[in-house]
Amino acid sequence: MKKVLIWGLSILGTGIFLYVAYVMWAIWAFMGATDTYYSKKDLIENYRSKTREIYQLKKYAEQIIPNDKSLTIEFENDEKLAIFHLSDKKGRSSNWNIKISAKKTDSLLTELGWTKQTLMQLKEKMDNANCISVESGEPFTIGYQRSGMGMYFYNLFDKPLTDSLKKAYNDGCMHILYNEKVALEFGGGAIGQQCFEGYLNKK
Repeated sequence: MKKVLIWGLSILGTGIFLYVAYVMWAIWAFMGATDTYYSKKDLIENYRSKTREIYQLKKYAEQIIPNDKSLTIEFENDEKLAIFHLSDKKGRSSNWNIKISAKKTDSLLTELGWTKQTLMQLKEKMDNANCISVESGEPFTIGYQRSGMGMYFYNLFDKPLTDSLKKAYNDGCMHILYNEKVALEFGGGAIGQQCFEGYLNKK
């Protein structure tokens, strides 16, 4: 009886381990995790070398995104979108991992008043800036690159930050104030909040 109990517990333990491993793998894949790693230094150096291209991307995106809609879009490659979220007063459409050739993509483009050419022009400007995503709003957010389970961003403000916003966007963990109109960001989410490297050592 004791052996049967031990055998049963062993099977149960193995099953739980495999289930947890599968869930972690699914979260990793769903959130677009990557085994490529970048650093704060890479984020800053890209901004310094690609400032013009980053603001050209911002300008183009703001020109083509309708004022009554909010958009978050991330390219995985030339054929696939990792994220294509679109919202307006009517509601929100959240979409992950869809092919550019898919009918759903065509439907979302129609809502935006875009063509495939518009979409690929946006992709070209992202490539020029060495970035992979944009999110409309204030601040306008441009995604630099995914890194492990996180992702690096530039938060671009139209006006210099107020003192209260400076405090909010300079916590040292998720945000670091680069200048009076730019805040750097490292976001996680799949496994909880993540911080810029070195943050814990400063506490």
